[in-house]
Amino acid sequence: MHPLARAAIGAAAVAAALGGAWWWRAVLEDGPPPGFARSNGRIEVTRVDVASRFPGRLAEVLVDEGDRTAPGQVVARLDDAQLRAQLNEAEAMRAQAEQALIEAQALARQRASELEFQNQELLRTLALNARGHASQEAVDLARTRREAAAAAVDLARASVGRARAAIDAAAATVARIKADLADYALVSPVQGRVQHRLAEPGEVIPAGGRVLTLLDLTDVYMNVYLPAPQAAALRVGAEARIVPEATARVVIPATVAFVDSQAQFTPKYVETESERAKLMFRVKLTVAPEIAAPRIDLVKAGVPAEGWVRLDSAAPWPPELAPRLPDPVR
Repeated sequence: MHPLARAAIGAAAVAAALGGAWWWRAVLEDGPPPGFARSNGRIEVTRVDVASRFPGRLAEVLVDEGDRTAPGQVVARLDDAQLRAQLNEAEAMRAQAEQALIEAQALARQRASELEFQNQELLRTLALNARGHASQEAVDLARTRREAAAAAVDLARASVGRARAAIDAAAATVARIKADLADYALVSPVQGRVQHRLAEPGEVIPAGGRVLTLLDLTDVYMNVYLPAPQAAALRVGAEARIVPEATARVVIPATVAFVDSQAQFTPKYVETESERAKLMFRVKLTVAPEIAAPRIDLVKAGVPAEGWVRLDSAAPWPPELAPRLPDPVR
């Protein structure tokens, strides 16, 4: 590149930097331009606790503080030896119930065959009685045997139903224990980072005991506090910007997701003491997951930042607040 061209590019960059610095100084002295509001806050991410549904001894923790996690990744396991023994017992009970069904079905077929024989025997006895070759006592005995055979068939069919119900019950027990076993493996519900490791292998934790705290790095937001006139003019869904103080050249596009309906005193870290003494309305600015997800290694919770909101949808954004994002991490 020609030296003159390099000099021109350098001069343009210096001029742009000086212009941006002048604009930010003017904002600090005169306030935001018409149609906009500005407030300080901190960049935050949603915290998610990984906890156990069941009491038990923690067998292993597979991640350390600072490690990245993916949705569905196993991050810890409870000792499941006792539950696996229960699963083996339940599967044996299911096999026993299946064998009982085979026996009940065979008995039902036998009882049905006996009923058919007694039906034929009753018909033959009635025919003999009609010709005078069999007594009424023989007819009554044949009828009684036929009724007993019919009752035996009903009982055998009921046994088949009981065996099938026992199989269903055993299968349900197996399914329940398998579901419980799956919950003995604690998984990360989000794409995030381990913030705190709260329990160690060998510890006995109660039901609901927390093992890890994760930061959901795709759920990035910032709370700002605005006075009543500005909060009243703001609509949910309005465009916003987040400008981290440590990296002034980064401007993150955001959206107004929530405007509190109740006024409150602002936190101590916001603005000056005089600003904290005022009743303000909390406004939540959220960053779209498609913006945060490719840059999760760059997301840092607790970083002070400026939040800008557009009160007038017709007001154009100043060039200094045009979105400027760091390159995605590959």
